[in-house]
Amino acid sequence: MDVPMIPEPRSLRAGATLAIASKDLAVKCALTRETARRWRERQLSLRSPLDPPLPDRPGRPDKPELVPPRDVGKRSLHTVPGRIAMLHALAHIELNAVDLALDIVARFASEPVPQSFFDGWMRVADEEAKHFGMVRGRLNELGADYGDMPAHDGLWQAAHATRNDLTARLAVVPLILEARGLDVTPALQEKMRQSGDLDSAEVLKIIYEDEKGHVAVGAKWFRFLCARERKDPAQTFKELVRANFRGALKAPFNDIARAEAGLTPSFYRSLTATNFGWI
Repeated sequence: MDVPMIPEPRSLRAGATLAIASKDLAVKCALTRETARRWRERQLSLRSPLDPPLPDRPGRPDKPELVPPRDVGKRSLHTVPGRIAMLHALAHIELNAVDLALDIVARFASEPVPQSFFDGWMRVADEEAKHFGMVRGRLNELGADYGDMPAHDGLWQAAHATRNDLTARLAVVPLILEARGLDVTPALQEKMRQSGDLDSAEVLKIIYEDEKGHVAVGAKWFRFLCARERKDPAQTFKELVRANFRGALKAPFNDIARAEAGLTPSFYRSLTATNFGWI
């Protein structure tokens, strides 16, 4: 496989911004992983006056077509087309997760947080780029590719809604959207195994184990910001979710995996669909 030519960033913020803006998904992922490596090895400064402006939306190829969530069809995982549809949806989630992690780094590079904040989020971005490559590779093995079917834009809309508030971003993205992956992925793994698709099940296993760490990064820094403001984290989470997330938290919850990541039931149990006053 050809290695894509990627720009050389002047800083961490520049590398994250250029990766977000790239429409070429191979370049986006390669630049993400290279920026993560160079930051990890302390070859980059955090930011520079010459950094490019952050785009309003991430770069995307012409396909897939973006449609409302209700228009994204669901199929049985016991058929090859159904497994392809599920993997395509997962690839879309992982691609958005790359840009979401990069956006936290680039957008909040001037926040008064420890350098380890950026260490954690660049590790997340690196792993999300790895996940996208794994899922896309599995799609290719099944005779498909990312972009072959429609996808929805809800994940990036959540990022846009929290663009001016780091604490709200952490509440909505890692502690709701990524935590949802901990709830649903084990069942998807099992269905893949039952269908005989052990290769896809193994991809899901890797993603699941990594995602625990991603939620843990979100929980760690959410608690850090709450402690700095002398706020109760569980109560603050509920307030931010009600203000910034237009949807319901849906049971069942993987309480064990969530707790391992630092997200205890006191955060989310009162925010299920039946407990949202505005739903």
